[in-house]
Amino acid sequence: MNSTDLGDLWDRVTGTQPDPALWLVLATAAAALAAVSQRTAWRFSRNAVTIAHEGGHGLVALLTGRRLEGIRLHSDTSGLTVSRGRPTGLGMILTAAAGYTAPSLLGLGGAWLLASGHITLLLWGAIALLVALLVMIRNAYGVLTVVLTGAAFFLVSWLTDSGVQAAFAYAAVWFLLLGGVRPVFELQGKRRRGGAPDSDADQLARLTNVPAALWLFLFYAVTLCSLIGGGRWLLNL
Repeated sequence: MNSTDLGDLWDRVTGTQPDPALWLVLATAAAALAAVSQRTAWRFSRNAVTIAHEGGHGLVALLTGRRLEGIRLHSDTSGLTVSRGRPTGLGMILTAAAGYTAPSLLGLGGAWLLASGHITLLLWGAIALLVALLVMIRNAYGVLTVVLTGAAFFLVSWLTDSGVQAAFAYAAVWFLLLGGVRPVFELQGKRRRGGAPDSDADQLARLTNVPAALWLFLFYAVTLCSLIGGGRWLLNL
């Protein structure tokens, strides 16, 4: 690939695209809502939220100076991120807090990109993040899940026209914004029934002496505010 080709590729990735029609934005929101609210669909689509959740743990672990040992994604849509470093302190707190907030914050960032007309940049940015995550995956199911997700983004960004790219990008961002909220409700339900004793909220409570209920409130605040703010951007309100 020569410099001209690279320049053309760069212009293609970083350039702006026209906003899609309002009906498409609303249709992708409805599709994402169905994927999150319908039980059978959620059992499958939740894997994407788990990728973002564990990726959030891993990214913040690296940013705070911890050593990331690896990430595992499981077929029951659970996951595990292992990092090494001080068992207490700010780095560990931020790492533990990153999981439930990561999907919604990624969705918020994606909504900002789409509102700015950067549809192709969002698709390629997602591919870059998935490739970086793939390096740290330590089990076969996790590799398969991340590769298939990355392949979907690549094929859409490389082979389809601008209309399909816009629909896919908006659906993905709506899904992150909506899908980031449901796991917090699920976690609250599990804790009410006496389950999930080692959840992120409970780990944070042990690390900070702040009740787990307050950490759950933080998760709700971040996910719901991201949904409201991101939704306004996507709808150009």
